[in-house]
Amino acid sequence: MADIRNIVILTGAGVSAESGIDTFRDAGGLWEQHRVEDVATPEAFARDPNLVLRFYDMRRAAIQEKQPNAAHEALGQLDREWPGELLIVTQNVDDLHERGGARRVLHMHGTHLKAWCTVCDRRSPWTAPLIDRPPCPGCGERALRPDVVWFGEMPYEMERIYAALRQADLFVSIGTSGAVYPAAGFVRDARDLGMRTLELNLERSQGSAWFHESRLGPASELVPEWVEEMLVR
Repeated sequence: MADIRNIVILTGAGVSAESGIDTFRDAGGLWEQHRVEDVATPEAFARDPNLVLRFYDMRRAAIQEKQPNAAHEALGQLDREWPGELLIVTQNVDDLHERGGARRVLHMHGTHLKAWCTVCDRRSPWTAPLIDRPPCPGCGERALRPDVVWFGEMPYEMERIYAALRQADLFVSIGTSGAVYPAAGFVRDARDLGMRTLELNLERSQGSAWFHESRLGPASELVPEWVEEMLVR
């Protein structure tokens, strides 16, 4: 990979799992007590907003108690020291990449730490509960919802992601299941564009066959090792 200059990294739940944040599809994971249809769709919010808001209030409070792990910190180091273009596209709705030092981060599924006003379309930093219907800091309406992408909604900034992929020399997927689209299709797009592809994952994903190389193990071990390789070339 000596000729690599521009990198796109996709991260998923496996990056944050070692920080104690529930992974998405595990039997003991985030959705165990609730069906996805009950807490993570626009229809669920319209049907039972209190249930949805309580669920996300709990998640928002929980992530604020977690800390970045070695994988987040290694990506923060890469962000600081990598001389070429870099974009970390994360499916995660926590802020551990940023707290690990990364700045070139795009949250394609939104973030727990913002609230979206469905009246004025303002997105505001948010760490408090939403269950009591606080007013929007912009327009004052009590129409805030979690600024996360629910099933059936379009992920954020897809044009920016595809633009970065078109300019990249290397696509790296870290801690993803390869099951959630459109992110699961990025590796195929990368291969079609002729770039190198690398997977760092606890186990083989549904898309492993598309990668030039797959390295298996905990993210807290694999990511620092890979970052060191890239920075000492």
